[in-house]
Amino acid sequence: MDKDLKNKSFGESLEIATEHKQKSFCGKYLFEFIHQKNVNIIDDITPLSKLFRSQLIETGFLISKIDLLEQHDDPDGTIKFVFGLQGGTRIESVRLKDGDRNTLCISTQAGCRMGCKFCATGQLEFQRNLTAAEIVDQVYQAERLCGRIDNLVYMGMGEPLDNFDNVMRSVEILNDKHGRNIGIRHITISTCGLPEEIKQLALSPIRPRLAVSLHAPDDVIRAKIMRVGKKYHITEILESLKKYQGATGKRVTIEYCMIDGVNDQIGHAHSLTRLLRPLKVNVNLIELNPFPGCRYSASSPGQIQQFAKVLSDSGIETVIRFKRGRSIKAACGQLGATWLK
Repeated sequence: MDKDLKNKSFGESLEIATEHKQKSFCGKYLFEFIHQKNVNIIDDITPLSKLFRSQLIETGFLISKIDLLEQHDDPDGTIKFVFGLQGGTRIESVRLKDGDRNTLCISTQAGCRMGCKFCATGQLEFQRNLTAAEIVDQVYQAERLCGRIDNLVYMGMGEPLDNFDNVMRSVEILNDKHGRNIGIRHITISTCGLPEEIKQLALSPIRPRLAVSLHAPDDVIRAKIMRVGKKYHITEILESLKKYQGATGKRVTIEYCMIDGVNDQIGHAHSLTRLLRPLKVNVNLIELNPFPGCRYSASSPGQIQQFAKVLSDSGIETVIRFKRGRSIKAACGQLGATWLK
């Protein structure tokens, strides 16, 4: 049995209280003190009786905590956090500032199995999945330093849908009104395109926003730059997105990294519009961000503008993603870059 109280949902916290012959409101205190007040020591949940606290400790319950190892600040306001996990692994999270709003880009795995060639994290060896507690604690640590987090994007290190159960548990915890109460419309999960997991997400009781890293207009190019492209065809991904939209009615964001001479030609833009036309989508065009050992180069600003015009003229809402956090290797595709040999 998992003994980490930070991993428990609100309902599970109530069950723990009743199993120890306590009133259900004691479970409410458990959840609220951990997920509202950021308490990491059971004895600090003072509304609980000393007997109940002792019982929890004696039966092996604990409240885990990740460690802040480093903080890096970019002149543009971006902050990168390096966190240490149990077992000596490390992850990175990024706070983005947009006016009065704070967005946090959080990690779901230490390393990544997907191996995308334009992503630094993809070049790192996969170590393990994060627990729900380790995912939510990135939010709590960042809020302690930066204030309230308004938006969450599961776009950090790792493939979120490759860690489906822990990711969805973390979403449930962060969305719960007894905890941080982050609105589901302010939570986005990004995936490189795992069709079965996208369908599973469509059937989930809690359904955050979805972003899909497509990065190519056809299977040949996608397989060249993304290992997952060799396993799943674009048609499979698009079919799963139709089912997701049929179930949720939500618009899907398509992420597209602009790589010089690979996927950035005008013909590629026209092919992409034909692919996306049956769906309700918006497109984020991302200039490739360099990292040690990357064999690709970013498309020129002019080429990105031309590409964006083709999409916009076809009626697809298109945004060019601004560079944020490059000086501290916190931009899209750069997390973990400082650990590459």
